[in-house]
Amino acid sequence: MKKIFILVLTIVMIFACLAGCSSKQDNTLVVGMELAYPPFETKDDAGNPSGISVDLAYALGEYLGRDVKIENISWDGLIPSLQTGKVDVVISSMTITEERGKVVDFSVPYAHSYLALLVNKNSDINSIEDLNKSGKTIAVKKGTTGYIYATTSLTNALVNSFTSENACVTEVAQGKADAFIYDQLTIYRQSQQNPDTTKAVMIASQSSENWGMAVNKGDAELLGNINSFIEEYKTIGGFETLTNKYLANEKQTFDELGFAWFFD
Repeated sequence: MKKIFILVLTIVMIFACLAGCSSKQDNTLVVGMELAYPPFETKDDAGNPSGISVDLAYALGEYLGRDVKIENISWDGLIPSLQTGKVDVVISSMTITEERGKVVDFSVPYAHSYLALLVNKNSDINSIEDLNKSGKTIAVKKGTTGYIYATTSLTNALVNSFTSENACVTEVAQGKADAFIYDQLTIYRQSQQNPDTTKAVMIASQSSENWGMAVNKGDAELLGNINSFIEEYKTIGGFETLTNKYLANEKQTFDELGFAWFFD
């Protein structure tokens, strides 16, 4: 019986070793993103990951010589997925903030965003000052910089948080919220998609927010490689290619309005 036990234990240890060795030899780059933010992170008609961040992830994988696997993770779970080792990097239109920087390391910025308001077509909101009043209701997506801005700078209004962008847009379109605060490009796109019920209001006099790729705290090797990739990708015109593929109309409109472009 003792010999059988030792034999079984030996077999188990061999399989465990093989599994561990296989895992270490697996060179796949696992990328976390929330596939609910078109045209950056979304799904195509077949349900496959698609969008700007997806193309960016595959370009990064090619640069590193690694296969890429996309993990669709809810926004609130992205940073925890880094901390637990579920993913190697998060590429999900994530704004670089001091608070997030305490628990993850960010790459150099690859995009620059501004906040804007999506308001109901019949609303009397024409500026951020009109919104920061008692009796006004703001819809925000939980955990975003729009949420942070609203809860810290628009304290006179009622702030209602939701888990999805679409829920916030619906609140505004149905007149349940006076405004949805989110990034400028998305607000512009939503106003174009819902012209009968909404309009866009840009926020003047604000600093841009920087988007970065996030890695687990202390992963200096991967972070250095990502920073090198971003700089090279800019040099070879990669972001212009993404703009032409996904955002050509928006780029033209932003140029006409004199707005700074996302990837400039």
